[in-house]
Parts: sequence; structure tokens; C-alpha cells
Amino acid sequence: MKLLALHTKNIFWLPVIIIVCFLFQSCNSNNNQKKFRIGFSQCGDADFWRKSMLGEMKRELAFHPEMELIYKQADDNSPKQVQQVKELLNDKIDLLIISPNEAKPLTPVVEEVFNKGIPVIVVDRKIASSLYSNFIGADNYQLGKMAGEYVGSLLHGKGNIIEVAGLPESSPAIERDRGFRDGILPFNNLKLIQRVNGNWVKPKAQTEVGSLKDKLPETNLIFAHNDVMALGAYEACKDAGVDNVKIIGVDALPGKGAGMEFVDDKILTASLLYPTGGAEAIRNAAKILNGQSLGKETLLQTLVVDSSNVRLMKLQSDKILNQQEDIEKQQEMIVEQKRIYNTQTSFVYVLTCMLGLVIFFAVLLWYSRNANKKINTKLAHQNEEISRQKEQLIEMSAKAEAAHEAKLNFFTKISHEFRTPLTLITGPIDEVLENPKLQTQTRQQLSLVRKNATRLLKLVNQLIDFRKIEFNKMKIKATETDLVGFSNEIVQAFQDIARKRNIDCRLLTKERQLLVWIDTTMMDKVLFNLLSNAFKFTHDNGSISLSIEKNSDTNQAILTVQDTGIGMTPEEQVHSFDAFYQGDYESHKGSGLGLVLTKELIELHHGSINVQSKKGKGTTFTVVLPLGNTHFSTDEIGEDETAMFVDKDNNLFTADLLPAQDVVEDKPIEKNDGDRATVLIVEDNPELRQFLHSQLSAKYEIIEAENGIAGLQKTFDNMPDIIICDVMMPGKDGLTLTRQVKSDIRTAHIPVILLTAKATAEQQAEGFKNNADAYITKPFNFQILNQTLSSLLSNRNKLKDHFTTEIPAEIRSQGNKKSDRKFLADFASVVENNISNDQFVIEDICKEMGISKVQLYRKVKALLNTNINEYILTARLQKAKYYLQHENLTIAEVSYKTGFSSPAYFSTVFKSKLGVTPNAFRSAGN
Repeated sequence: MKLLALHTKNIFWLPVIIIVCFLFQSCNSNNNQKKFRIGFSQCGDADFWRKSMLGEMKRELAFHPEMELIYKQADDNSPKQVQQVKELLNDKIDLLIISPNEAKPLTPVVEEVFNKGIPVIVVDRKIASSLYSNFIGADNYQLGKMAGEYVGSLLHGKGNIIEVAGLPESSPAIERDRGFRDGILPFNNLKLIQRVNGNWVKPKAQTEVGSLKDKLPETNLIFAHNDVMALGAYEACKDAGVDNVKIIGVDALPGKGAGMEFVDDKILTASLLYPTGGAEAIRNAAKILNGQSLGKETLLQTLVVDSSNVRLMKLQSDKILNQQEDIEKQQEMIVEQKRIYNTQTSFVYVLTCMLGLVIFFAVLLWYSRNANKKINTKLAHQNEEISRQKEQLIEMSAKAEAAHEAKLNFFTKISHEFRTPLTLITGPIDEVLENPKLQTQTRQQLSLVRKNATRLLKLVNQLIDFRKIEFNKMKIKATETDLVGFSNEIVQAFQDIARKRNIDCRLLTKERQLLVWIDTTMMDKVLFNLLSNAFKFTHDNGSISLSIEKNSDTNQAILTVQDTGIGMTPEEQVHSFDAFYQGDYESHKGSGLGLVLTKELIELHHGSINVQSKKGKGTTFTVVLPLGNTHFSTDEIGEDETAMFVDKDNNLFTADLLPAQDVVEDKPIEKNDGDRATVLIVEDNPELRQFLHSQLSAKYEIIEAENGIAGLQKTFDNMPDIIICDVMMPGKDGLTLTRQVKSDIRTAHIPVILLTAKATAEQQAEGFKNNADAYITKPFNFQILNQTLSSLLSNRNKLKDHFTTEIPAEIRSQGNKKSDRKFLADFASVVENNISNDQFVIEDICKEMGISKVQLYRKVKALLNTNINEYILTARLQKAKYYLQHENLTIAEVSYKTGFSSPAYFSTVFKSKLGVTPNAFRSAGN
């Protein structure tokens, strides 16, 4: 029954809601929908002219019911008007009408509105830009000029004038002043003796004109930029007892207290009609919003209103105002009639709905009785289904808990499974390393194994701790501990590394003792993690500090680990505490768990950690721990006992902080013909680089580079015989290095072996696309690497032999690399073209081939296994042999044609190289 009652209640409200919505719709069906929102920003509305502009807009809006006007006025304050325009922009207006207080201050915000695609109509005053849709107003320059010409006519070309201008930076004031000056310019006896700023308001104008008491007696006329200021000038003259000054204003608005009344009352001599443009603004807005074309400017006509036409103008204006009032009354009557019609319509709708309700409830009563049985039956089935789902949820929860426990047990057990073989690795190695008679190379290799086994154990421990925290199985047991002494012991554990790397590592604190409740095992991992990170990313000769201070105001202990390392980018700082995140540190790759684990352990202490860093400047981690133990629950407080501060496994954190040993400093290698081949190893991992060095140094000369940038530079400096290069490196990766080496004519002959962990077919194909000679994946078999080196060097030696078996002119287009063949062809061509030039030197070859002398020497040596002078001499002798056998030339002619300075020198060289004189060689050939 309850379900039926609820169902009936819901059905009852449904028609009620429908009826209410229907009535609401009927009440609003005849309301005018506002299609456009127009924002109007007025500089101020204190004067009658501004009020008239607003009145004209409202009257014109009566003919445009689809428009909504949002009005704001700024009290003649430019910053306030800027803010109001921004507010209108936030109100999602469709068009902006603005009468700017000043041109320059309002220009940026108007441009902002226009650039957002919102049309802008500027009224009365222009801005200092052309970024608007339409300008409405009289031509202020022409208005000023008309005033000047009228003054010249009125004063018969002679007299003294005072000008009362508007705001200095407003466009009307600027243009009216310029036009007025141009208007009186033809009248040589008219003098503008003073110009003052009235800022468009009466009090200011009255004050400024009143301050000219000494000049008023000699003044014949005052020209004010509007009628309000003209009235102020009139009252100033009246206060000064000067009543013979003619006063001209601008606006000539109709109505009481406006310009036409001032002229009619003889207060003003004349006023220039300046329409407000309010009605035109609404009309133009309608055209723009409806997509009609409109010019850039809408200029309003003006004329001089003086005693000759003022009465006629007043009559016309009064008639227009009366007609407008009649229109407004008729509109009000129409609105009232619409309201009555809507009320009556709504009443009819209500009656109709009431009748519908009666019918509806009759049907509902019948329906409810029939539906009752169905609902009860359905309810019983639903109850059974809910009970079954509840049992399933309980069963699933139990399975999830079991799976949860199984995962934790798995990671716990597998950690022991990892630790056992790692112990069996490190134990025997430690024992062997204690043997003082162990060979140096063997000791280095075993140390490398020990170091990486320790690193693997650290990663296993971090993964287990992370999983424990993830499954909420990591329980804190806090005891009261002296944080200063605790931290000092950890800092001391890093001192040996700091001395070897010349890093200034110290503990900084003013506290002799600071008791903090912490779990020493957890906090030990926190500090070791932060310090080991600092050492990992800090170069030798840097500095690292651990600072401790007490904040009595917040009752907190603050630990700061600061270094002068490589720092982080803002993006790396944001993700520094994300699980498995690794920044752009190819030479310092980690597991991505250290900082995550650190943050979780600190949060178990109800503390916090944050990082601040700047790329290239260093990093600062700040840990905040609350003092006391009230923030811990009873289960989180352990028994007081004297515990070892430093974890016995702290070497897990410091094992990989020392640089690789015995790294050989590279020097440019000068090779003779019998020297061993030179191998450049480009690898960012110092341990792998050292391993390759130790394995290859017995057979090859070794050069090392720690990244791609250094590798490319050492390639150009040393011209190695072959390059072994990692792919993933900081700065310049191996593919980029290979591409640059192979595309440079100086180094294109050098074979490149890519050594990388990227083992997919696509990745290997990418390596060969960059002209790599071999691609070996990690982990690699050293015998394969060694054999690859031998094969590539052997093939290059065969290439050398091929190019040195014949004279340069007969070099065939066979070779290992197209770029090598091109180089040799160009080189041979230069020598051949200069074979008869006895002044031909190596610098000439360098100039023609665009290559340095050092690079030319190395390239020729690498490809032909001979020096350049020997090559040129051999070429000349080969040419001489040809001339002696096939041309009828004297010995002197042959010597000069082959570039020898004298026949005697030619004969001497020929005999020393070939064992016979030129004449004997010719005779033997014939």
C-alpha cells in the first residue's frame, strides 16, 4: 500500500507540474523575447545633453522590442568607464555603444571588445584607433571651424576671444579646438588671448573663466565647447561685472535649461546645434545586428542657432517632443492591453486545466486500484533480487579481501625470493673482493657486479614498501627521538662520498636537541632518499645541506634538504611525487618510486613535503613534521627504546652515488701507420662505458664521450676509426649523432655501431634509416660486439686498399659509402687539375673542397692510408710515366707538365721512387 501511495503521489504531482509549466508558458507566451543585448557605456550623465542622448535611445528602443539595453555611466571617470566596459563584456553583450570620456585611456578596452568579434558603435567622442564598427557624431572639426567663421562674421573680423575647451584628451575637445583655430585664421585681427579647460562641466568652466578677471574687460567673445560650460562662463562674467561679452556654446538642445532656451533668453549669443545621436545609435545597432551594411561613420548635421532662428527651432523641437510623448502614451496603452489580454488568456487556461484535472483524477482512481496488485507483486520480486545482490556483494567483498591479502603476500614472498639470490650474489663477491691479491681489472668488474646487485635490492625494497603503503599495510610506530642527532648520523653516512666528490655536505641547525615523535625506520628511508637524490643530481664540487629548525608558532619541525644540482623544470616539479614518473634525466634514470615512497612515509607521520626548484640552480625539499604525539593514534605510538638511528642497509642508497672509477681522460690521438684502430665509445652510463673501455682497450685505442653532444665534438676532433654509440642519451640521442656523422663529408666514412635496449624491428629499422652500420641490442654478447668491430674495420681497410691500388685519375666508383666515393673523386679531380702547377699546395685543395687542413689530413689518411703530399707526388709520377711512354716530349717538358720546378729535381725524385732515371724508363718502355 505504501508503494501504491508513493506511486499515486508521484502521478499526482506529474499533472500539477505539467499544468504549472503550461500556465507559466501561457503567461510568457506573449512576452517579447529579447534577442539582442546592447551595452551602453556613457562617460557621465550629469549634464542635460547626456540625459537627452539616453532619452533618445530609450524612445528609439520602443520601435525595437527585440533589443535589451544595459546602461552604465562613469561620472566622467576614465578608469571607472574602462571597468564598466569590462563588466558589460562579461554580461555577454551582442553590441557595445560607447561615448568615451577620453580617447587614449578608453582605446585599449574598446579594441579588446572589437577584437573579440563584438561590434562597437562610438558616439560623440572618438577613440585613438580605428578598431570600431561605426562612429556617430557631428564632424567636430567642421563644427569648430563653423564656430570660428561665425565668430569672425559676428565680430566683423576684429576682437579678442577666450576659448573654454572640454577634457584635454577627449577627441571632441581636440577637434573643435583645431577647427575653431582654422576658422578664425583668415581674420587677422581676431586674437585668441586665452584657452582654458572646463572639462565639459559648469563649475570648472566658471572657475577657470573667473580666474581671468584681468582679461575679461578686454574680451569681446567667449567660445565654449558646450552650452553647460558657456553658462558657467556667463555666470563668471556676471560675477566679474562684465556684461558686454558675447558667449557662444555648442549643443543647442531643446527643452528647459538647455541651449536653445539660453539663446532665446539672451544668455548666450548663439549655440551650434550638436545632435546627441542617441536615436541614430539604436538605428545603426539594429542594422549591424541584422547584418545590414553600414558605413564607418555616420555624420550628424549641425547649424548655428542664434536670435534669428531660435524661435523657429524651439517650435519645431517642442512639436517633436509632444509627438514623442503621445507615442510613449500609446505604447503604454498597448502594453496595458497586452497585459489584460494575457491575464484573460491565463484565466481561460486555468479553467481548462482544472477541468483536465477533474478528468485526470477520475482516471487515476481507476488506475490506482488496478495497479495496486501489480505493484505488490513487483515489489516482492524486487525484494528477492535485492537480497540476492546483497549476498553477492558480501561474497565479492570477501574475494576482494582475499585477493588483496594474496597480492600483499605475493610481493612479500617474492621480495624474499629476490633477496635470496641477491644475497648469494653479493656474499661471494664480497668475500672475493676482500682478497688483497685480486687483479685490478677483476676487482673493478666484481665491484661493478656488487654495485648493480645492491641497486637491484634497493629497487625491490622500494617496490615492496610502495605496495605495503598502497594496501594500507605499512604501520607506523612512532617513538620520541632527537631529530638533530638522528639527522646527523645520516649526514655522516654520506661524508665519505662527499669527500671523494668534493661536495660540501653538512647539517645546519641552531637547535642542540629537538625531540620529535617519528618512526625511525621510516624517517631513515625518507632522509636517505632525499640526500641520495641530492647527491645523484649534484655535480662534483657542489654543495648539499640538511637544515633543521623549530617553528614555535605552528609547533612544527622543519627539515630542508637543499642542493646546487641541475634542478627541475616547472613540469617536472608538478609530477615529482607521481608514481613511476621520470623526468628528462637520461643519465640519472631511477625507478620513479623514491619520492613517492618518501611522500607517503611523511604523510604517515601526519606531515607534508614540497619541492622548489629552478633549472640549473638547484632543488630544495622541505619536510614539515608536527611536534608532540597528539596527532598519532594509540596504535601508531611504539614503545620507547633506544634504536639504531641509521639503517644497516644504508649502503643501498649510497651504492650508486660514486662516479665510475678509472675513467680515462681523452686526448686527441696522433696515429702513425702502425697504430691500432681508434674506437669512440659514446655512452651516458659511466659503468657500461668503463666496462667497454676495459674490454676493448687491449686491442684498440679508446676515446670516451658521456653524451651525444660530446660524442660529436670528439668525432670531429679525433676522427676515430669506428664509433660505438648508445641510442638514448641526454642532449643529443644516438640516432641524431649517427645522422650528423653520416651526412658530413668529413666523417661519413666512419662506421657507427648502435648499442641500445630498443629491440623492436621498427626501432632497428629507424637506426638503419640513419645509416648506422650495425645495431646491437642490450643485453649483448661481447663476442658479437667484438666481431662486429673487427668486420667493419676490415671492410674499411679493404676500401682503403681499393682506392690506393691505382693512380687517382683511375679511381673507380666502387666503395663502401657513396659520400666516401664522392670525396675521393673530388679530391682526385682537384689534384689532377693542378698536376702541372709547381706552386700547388695543400691549402689550395682545402680552399677548393671547403674543408679544413686538419680534417683533410684525417680524411685522406682514413680512406687512403697515406698522407696528402705523398699522394700528390705519386700522382705526378704516374702522370710523368704516361708522358714518357706515350708522348714525344723532352725530359724538361715532362718535368714542367707534371709540376716539378726543374728537370734535375724531377730526375732525382723519379729515380728515388722508381729506381731508374726518366731516360732509362723511356728506353725500357719503348
